[in-house]
Amino acid sequence: MEKLRQFIKTYIKYGDKNDVIAGIESGRIKPSKSLQDSMAAMLQGNLEFVMIDDQKVVYEQILHYAAECIQQNKKGVFIVKGGPGTGKSVMAINLLVQLIQNNYFAMYVTKNSAPRDVYATKLKGTMKKKSIDNLFKGSGSFHAADKNEFDVVIVDEAHRLNEKSGLFSNLGENQVKELMNSAKFSVFFIDEAQRVTLKDIGSIGLIRHFADELGVDVYENELSSQFRCDGSDGYIAWLDDVLGIRETANNNDLGMDYDIQIVDSPNVLREMIREKNAISNKARLVAGYCWEWIKDGKNNSDIHDIVIEEHDFSISWNLGNDIWAIAEESVDEAGCIHTCQGLEFDYVGVIIGDDLRFEDGQVITDYTKRAKTDQSIKGIKKWMKEDPEEASKAVDAIIRNTYRTLMTRGQKGYYVYCTDSEMSNYLKSRLSKVYKERKETKQLLVAERPGIYNKS
Repeated sequence: MEKLRQFIKTYIKYGDKNDVIAGIESGRIKPSKSLQDSMAAMLQGNLEFVMIDDQKVVYEQILHYAAECIQQNKKGVFIVKGGPGTGKSVMAINLLVQLIQNNYFAMYVTKNSAPRDVYATKLKGTMKKKSIDNLFKGSGSFHAADKNEFDVVIVDEAHRLNEKSGLFSNLGENQVKELMNSAKFSVFFIDEAQRVTLKDIGSIGLIRHFADELGVDVYENELSSQFRCDGSDGYIAWLDDVLGIRETANNNDLGMDYDIQIVDSPNVLREMIREKNAISNKARLVAGYCWEWIKDGKNNSDIHDIVIEEHDFSISWNLGNDIWAIAEESVDEAGCIHTCQGLEFDYVGVIIGDDLRFEDGQVITDYTKRAKTDQSIKGIKKWMKEDPEEASKAVDAIIRNTYRTLMTRGQKGYYVYCTDSEMSNYLKSRLSKVYKERKETKQLLVAERPGIYNKS
């Protein structure tokens, strides 16, 4: 208040019958012109944020309905459904920049800090970090927000939203409702198959429920064109079938050429990722959360959390000193689900732990093999005693969804090491069937039209 008083005293010399005070009181908070221009310049020509046609259509719809709702002084919600690699985050960042260019007070929101930190860093350029960090917020900070405090909130990874906020999960009513209440127009990007903790409650049904409760108009669309995983949603269907998430028609068909390799040593896996990372710093090693985070927050690279003794292999979980996804030295650290979800690389190396195994002819999950420091399944033991059937179903989905998410971070390919040898053999057998069918299909095509297909 003292700073405001001093500012008025310095720059306003003459009275104006309270017009200035009225302007301040009814004024609207919005980013400065310099921030608008700087963000637009950072986005322009950056290939990482280029949208394809399918995304542009939905993008234009969102801008149209946002402007319409705000101008007509009514609230609106837009739900964007899309699987891994459909460009949800790319569109979210484009929307943030364009809405700010259009003089709207917009916010990019995620529960997970990793995407916020990475995208804020990529966009800030020569700007001061604080000037852009204010546009990237966690989902737990809206329980105290006023109604329609923002023009637009863009909620990425909406499936990761929690019911309560705060360190002890005791603040607010529901993050979905609070985000919707805080803005005139809210956009929720969601993939329900990427819920990876027991606290993740974000769903399309819940968004519709609160929209109805608050009297909010709902608009929806779905992204289908894949550009992660080399452009194929056929691969996602194949992976779902392999992991036992759902039965699909893609038993032996990836739908495209995609570099997948199953290796027998974590040391080989690490070297493969190092080689790929040397090209453009876009390869990372990730692991299932089956090893304790023994550093307890201390940034000490000499302490290795993940140890696989039979291979004389050890590595540290991501230290958190820098932004793991883009810091070059991070290639020698392992990321977990919480530091890589919502982000993408050219290649990922995945260490599958003992929480996902192959036994008696099927892929099984085992929550007892998860690390005690993993908060993803906190409370599962109590739930197992109270309702073992529902608890088993929920934790099984979390483990499968975790590996599905890890195995869809690479645009060009991924490499896998399994601590369970039977799981490794199973993955190899599934891949061999893919290559066999692909070879047979090619031979058939060559026989039918040799002038076209025998050249490749």
